[in-house]
Amino acid sequence: MSKVILSIIGTAQDGGLPHPNCFCENCKCAIKDPNFRRTASALAIVLPQEKEWHLIDATPDLKEQMGKVQLKYHLEGKIMRNIFLTHAHMGHLPGLLLLGKEGINSKHVPVFAGTKMKNLLVNNAPWSLLTKLSNILIKELKNNEPIHVDSLFTVTPILVPHRNEFSETFAFWINGPNKRVLYIPDIDQWEEWDLDIVEACKKADICLLDGTFHSPKDLSHIKRDIGEIPHPLMTTTMEKLQHLTSQTTIYFTHLNHSNPTIDPDGQERKELLKRGFFIAEDGLEIII
Repeated sequence: MSKVILSIIGTAQDGGLPHPNCFCENCKCAIKDPNFRRTASALAIVLPQEKEWHLIDATPDLKEQMGKVQLKYHLEGKIMRNIFLTHAHMGHLPGLLLLGKEGINSKHVPVFAGTKMKNLLVNNAPWSLLTKLSNILIKELKNNEPIHVDSLFTVTPILVPHRNEFSETFAFWINGPNKRVLYIPDIDQWEEWDLDIVEACKKADICLLDGTFHSPKDLSHIKRDIGEIPHPLMTTTMEKLQHLTSQTTIYFTHLNHSNPTIDPDGQERKELLKRGFFIAEDGLEIII
């Protein structure tokens, strides 16, 4: 039987790890040790028997992420069959430019995006050249309408509240033959969502949730105001979902470079694991 692999190809907040112009302990470790690095959050959905793959979010690190997927799953030269975009922030969109004339020069790669994102891509440079030259073909996402990619899995977009300066923001349900995954890399606060995160997680076998910040202390040493970049704190999320860890596997992703749970030997990571939660790692593979 054909299988569907969810490959977690990036787990960092938009700027990656190391983060530009930062020399916090995590960033210094990542500069010195390539194994400590994290690329911007993204997923690949791989169908190894069918020799095809699909991408969720086109990050600034797409060149590296794409090469690793193609080599790992023997897909050399195989372009992604579809791209699904969550929103228009810098960690989730600019990799599309690699599909252009100066890069891959792809032909008619379907890009699924919301209405506002579609307008951005069609009407604004440099994205508009991708559509004009038919490097990409925009297909519109509708809230809560499943996309039956093929007989093996579906992708269903769900609107979530997030600083929507340029586009709407989607999370995704990914339904494979055996498991249901909820992917929410970015959201402002759980209380602002019109869905209950507890009830949503109950319906999932696996959750990959916004873990940008562990606590307000994360940004204290890098002079950033957490109020300007709202995300649910990991400590808050764990309090809400603690009782679900025996039935749903919950990973945190989209980790800011200042997040102390990045350190595998740190107290915050040990406490998180003790509570039954997990940190997503670049290269993690899940059969769904």
